[in-house]
Amino acid sequence: MKALVYDAVEKLTYRDMPDPFAGAGQSLIRVEASGICGSDMHAFLGHDERRPSPLILGHEAAGTIVGGPRDGTRVTINPLVTCGKCRACKAGRDNLCPERMIISMPPREGAFAEMVVMRDENLVTVPDDVPLRKAALAEPLACGWHAVRLGAAALSLHLKDAACHVIGGGAIGVGAALALRAFGATKITVAEPNALRRATLDQIDGFDAVAPDVVTSADLVIDGVGYAATRADATKITNPGGVIMHIGLGEGAGGLDIRRMTLQEISFVGTYTYTAQDFRDTAEAIFDGRLGALDWTEQRSLSQGQAAFDDIRAGRVAAPKIILEPTGDDLA
Repeated sequence: MKALVYDAVEKLTYRDMPDPFAGAGQSLIRVEASGICGSDMHAFLGHDERRPSPLILGHEAAGTIVGGPRDGTRVTINPLVTCGKCRACKAGRDNLCPERMIISMPPREGAFAEMVVMRDENLVTVPDDVPLRKAALAEPLACGWHAVRLGAAALSLHLKDAACHVIGGGAIGVGAALALRAFGATKITVAEPNALRRATLDQIDGFDAVAPDVVTSADLVIDGVGYAATRADATKITNPGGVIMHIGLGEGAGGLDIRRMTLQEISFVGTYTYTAQDFRDTAEAIFDGRLGALDWTEQRSLSQGQAAFDDIRAGRVAAPKIILEPTGDDLA
């Protein structure tokens, strides 16, 4: 099969790789859409020791099962594999499983390829009327869905009465804003520093896109970036008794104003990926339209992956998400 392989820092090669084979309880999936995540970019830049080269990156994928009893079934892939037996898994918090693994980390190759293997219980069937490029958004949107679900539980206000602010206008931030709307929030802003991308966000219904520093107070703040500077912004603008939900993994330390958080009883909640139920619920919300038209992605051929990563790094991409499509290698 052809795959986009991370071969060295800032180097991706579109080349032949061995075909994967499905074992017991697994399916072979022909990948038809796979999104570029911020974690893929971290690996590309050499900032993620968990993803050493050479490696096939990519974990936001949808496609069609090849072979077996479900041959031809269209599916979106939950890439997080857990043990199903530990305390966290049994409590429905399988995203905290100590044995969790995700495709695009050794020993599991990722989905920037023509084929990928995943266990059957991680596959969600996609209705025929839903494009697979939209179904592939289930993974990043589930991150926001999970954060909003936890944030709503931690907040003393009902979401419909709360001022909600999202930091970061990538797919994680946009997904969080759309999830906020689906959960009943009515006052939602999304801060995005890139004016090119902000213009795209302005076309999405359900929230207001703003430049950083425009919003000065909010009850619920979701940091979809995770740098010291964004954490500093979050702790500065969160109202007394408010909640900060931290999704982003951009930087490991710094930024929190612990004194203000203590004196103003501001809750800080880390949130990692999503549970299996969150993923299924997000997929269902995509299928029934609760998360909007989801027409804010840009599609490129998998063979153009290097250029796509270069453009994202240089800030030349207006869309919150680039979807790579292995079957679209004839795209201009």
